[in-house]
Parts: sequence; C-alpha cells; structure tokens
Amino acid sequence: MDQLYELSTRVPGEPGTAVVDASLKFLQPVSRQLVHRAAVAEVFITDALQVGEDRFLVGAQWPRDHALYYPDAQGLSDPLLLTETVRQSLVYLAHEYCGIPLGHRFVGSDTHFEITDHEALMVGDTPLHLTLDVQWSWVANRPPRRYGMRVDAVVSVAGRECARASLSVYAVDERLYQRLRWQGTRDVQGVQGCGRDGVARAADGTAIRQPAADVGRLRAKDSVLGRTRAGEWQLLVDLHHAVLFDHPGDHIPLMVTLEGARQLGHRLVNRRRGAPAGAVLRAVRVDCPAFADLDEPVRLSAELQPPATAADVTRLRITAVQREDTVATVAMEWLPRTRTLPAAPGGPVLSRSAVGSGAAV
Repeated sequence: MDQLYELSTRVPGEPGTAVVDASLKFLQPVSRQLVHRAAVAEVFITDALQVGEDRFLVGAQWPRDHALYYPDAQGLSDPLLLTETVRQSLVYLAHEYCGIPLGHRFVGSDTHFEITDHEALMVGDTPLHLTLDVQWSWVANRPPRRYGMRVDAVVSVAGRECARASLSVYAVDERLYQRLRWQGTRDVQGVQGCGRDGVARAADGTAIRQPAADVGRLRAKDSVLGRTRAGEWQLLVDLHHAVLFDHPGDHIPLMVTLEGARQLGHRLVNRRRGAPAGAVLRAVRVDCPAFADLDEPVRLSAELQPPATAADVTRLRITAVQREDTVATVAMEWLPRTRTLPAAPGGPVLSRSAVGSGAAV
C-alpha cells in the first residue's frame, strides 16, 4: 500500500471491545472552510474517521518546507505545526462530526503539546503523514449558542508515537461572540473600522523589529518580536502576513501570540546556552484568559523557571500583557539538541482548565 495515499492503522479497542482496522487517506486536504483557513496551501488535515463514540482518527500531511513553519537546519519539523494541526483537527471534527454550525466563532482558552520523539518528526524525502488519535470531550457545553469542547490527541508517524497535544475551545454564535468580545471594552465600530488595509498599532511604532536570525526565522517579515529603547519586548503585528493573518479578524490570534513567545524563548535560550548546536523546543502550554486587541501594544516578559527534572532542561514562562491585562501565558521547555536528535548529517506540567475567554482559533 502506497503511504503517499493511504495508511492502514490498527486502533486498540477499549477493554472488552474489538480492535478496529481503519484506513486514513492523504490524497488531498479537506475543505479549507472546515478548518477556518482562507488559503488551501495552509490546510494540513486530509481525512478523519470516527472509531468510537468520542474517539476519532485524523490524518494530516506536513509539508517538507513552508513559508513560516519550515524545518530547521538539521531537518526537524517546526514544532508549532503540532499546535496548528491540532487546531485544524478540532475545527474539522466540530463541523463534520459534532454538529457545530459553520457560522459559529471559535475561541481557544488553552492548548499544549509535548514532543516525546523528535527523531520521528525529521523531514525525509516525502511529506510527513501524521495520525492523530483524538479523544473528544464536551466541556461547559450549552448548545445551541455556546459549545464547549476539548480534544486530547496522541500523535504518531508510521505507527511511531511521537507527541501528545490538547486544545480547549468554545464556539459561539455571532450575537454571543459580539457580546463576549466587546463587553466592557471600546466601541465595536471604533476597532472594526480599521479594516484589513489599516495599520495595526500593536507595537505603537516604538519597538525595533529583531533580526530574523536572532529569533530563529529566515525572513525579516517573519520576525514578530520587537524591542523598545527601554529594553521592553513587544509583539509586532502585521495584518498582511499571509500565514499569521490568513484571514481578517478583530483581534490577535492565538498562533500569533504563540509565535512571539517562541521567538522570545529562542532568543533567550540560545543566547543563554551559547552552544552552536542550539536548543530544541520540547513542550509548550498556552493559557489565554483574555482577547488581545489589534491596536494596543502587547508587552512580553520572560521568567526563568526552576528545572523540573534534568538540569539541562531550560524552562521559561512568557507573559503577554496588553494595557494592564494578561492576555496569555506561555510555559515552554527547551532541550539541548544533543538530547533529542542525532548529530546533524551533514512539557511543562500540563493541567486541565475551564474553558474561558481567549483568542480566536
């Protein structure tokens, strides 16, 4: 069987049930509207199968290269592809299997991943085909105007388990979204009137964009980390970035905030270690207690955390603050490259939390 097209998977049954044989297809991406993407090129989900009442298999294909989420110099896939793939999995299952209307807005409150086998995520001669064994849970669910949901996924490549991830989201109708989004804040028209062609003032013109190489990126426009003359870190927002702002929105998406935290972590960890081989991101947990607006600066601060186990693990906590409100906290674990991968050829403790306000997914 050609794995470029189809992958046969043996699904362990629950106690007292039979083992399930299932085949996931990797022929083409699913409809972009079912994963809330404008560009077909940004769709990674290819198929899904329901194998239990609340259990699904999801197929995904990762590109060998990508404008933003590209492999590093040693060929390791960008770990943030995990977050985006889990996000797309949840949205696809919500619409295709769980009855969530297409018009509902999806807002994430927390997400995590931890990579247990980096070598399985190395880019080879063909695109990576991933299988996500997804457990679906309803959380604080009050249909039809509000649906609360969570997915917990075990990720494998060719039957080799390599990561675990989760995402908590609630989906609301437009009327409830507008009430949640703007209650206690500015006039809706004042912000939305900025439009796609307006200038997002999230850095307020005072932060200097950091060089791409310093934050682990290739292109200058992919750096979303700025620094003021006073030494304060800020999240830079470019509404015209084709990946981070794939479609118009009224606030800063979760993936943009996560990218900013990753870039700050990369800069601090690699400079701290001073090792030519650098460090590899192993685990991330993001909590989003509030929306982040497009027209106010978002300040980033980093705090070194005590090592949980091994002394060579670097643990950081990045806090994103807008005005006086914390809009996100990101806990990260970084490992020396020698701990995770062979020589170049040439997570934090993760707790469940209630679904609440956050960032669009």
